[in-house]
Order: sequence, then structure tokens, then C-alpha cells
Amino acid sequence: MEALSIKDLKVSYGSIEALKGINISVKESQIVALLGSNGAGKTTTLRKISGVLDAIEGRVEFFGKDITKMPINKIASLGIIQSPEGRQVFRDLTVEENLRTGAYTIKSKKAIEENFNRVYSYFPVLKERKNQIASTLSGGEQQMLAIGRALMGSPKLLLLDEPSLGLAPLIVKNIFEIIKEIKNDGTTVLIVEQNASQTLKIADYAYVLEVGKIIMEGSGDELKDNPQLIEAYLGGNKNN
Repeated sequence: MEALSIKDLKVSYGSIEALKGINISVKESQIVALLGSNGAGKTTTLRKISGVLDAIEGRVEFFGKDITKMPINKIASLGIIQSPEGRQVFRDLTVEENLRTGAYTIKSKKAIEENFNRVYSYFPVLKERKNQIASTLSGGEQQMLAIGRALMGSPKLLLLDEPSLGLAPLIVKNIFEIIKEIKNDGTTVLIVEQNASQTLKIADYAYVLEVGKIIMEGSGDELKDNPQLIEAYLGGNKNN
């Protein structure tokens, strides 16, 4: 079943057209990737899905429901939750307090407790550091906290914006394995990344954006071996 459908979407910043009529489909319980360099329109796409930006043209549907003009809080209450670029954790709050802020749309105490248990099962280090102030965590731990905070909102669609940014390769590999686990447990994931090589290893399907247009799409396996993509984004080395 199609979880998210983006049709002929156009978004502008003033006179600059950031998205030029893109079409994206995200099937339920899949990892779908949006790849591309800085300025390609990847984050703009996520911000439109979340309701931060308005569209000039086009339509965004979530499980068949038109959410194109829906406000941010209503979109979040439907189960579209974003982990932002740059992590943006609440630096002066503890790990547990940060996680609790992610559950603001959840009314059931039992559901919140279950979400804590789920997050701690993916990221045991967060349980160990639950009383620690977020600013004292490493970059990798802060990224885990940002993803964990998003999971506290019981997402049906988890939006991840550059989760590998600024992290060591070993930490990136670990986080991407956990993202795959999150998908295997039934959460649909749309991931925006510049790290094409790692992302295509876990993505069921991927789109490549270039200056607001989709120039390529296919399964993760297909794109991993695509010569054009290897040259442009993988530095000429598909094993990168």
C-alpha cells in the first residue's frame, strides 16, 4: 500500500523554484531514499511533507488523504514525524526529557512507556545515559537521540534528514543498521542523504534529485550499480 504520494510538486523560495514538479511514491514498510547534493531540493521536500512550506502546485497524500494544505500539528498527529538535519536536540535537557518531548502528541501513558522501551531497545546507550544532559553526548549519541525522539511520537512515516552528517563511518554504519531494523519493525522511512553509498545499501527504492528535478530513480540495488550515479555521487567507486 502507498503510504505517501507526491504528485507534480512545485515549491518556491521567492522567485527561486526549489522543486520543479517532482513525483515520489513511498510504499508502506519501505525505506525510500532521496539522494542528491546540497541545494538539490531534498530538505525542501521534507519540509513540504511536514507542512513547514507551502506548495505552488501539486499534491501530497498520506494513505490517500490530501495533506497538501494541512497545518504542521495536524500532519504530526497523523503520524508523520521528522528527525531534523543537524540533530537539534534540546541541549540543556536530559536524554529522557528530550525523548519525552517527542511524545507530545501521544495521550496514552502506556503507549509512551512502550515507546521508551522501543527506543531503548534500538539505542541501549540512551538508556544508560537517560539522566545525562544532551549537550554532553557525542555526535553519534545525539543523532541516536534525535531519531529516538522522533520515534517517541509513534510515527507511521519517519522522515530522516541527513542522519549521517558529520559522523564517523563506523557510527554511520551502526545508525543505518538500526534504521533498517526500524523499517523491519513496520515503520515506513523516507531518508534524505548525501551519503549515497551507505543509503543505497538499506533503501528499497531511491530517487536522485538535482536542482529541484528527479533525474533518476530505481531500487537500491539498481542504483548501486548505475554507472552515472557511481560517477556523480559515489566518487567513481561503488564500493565506497
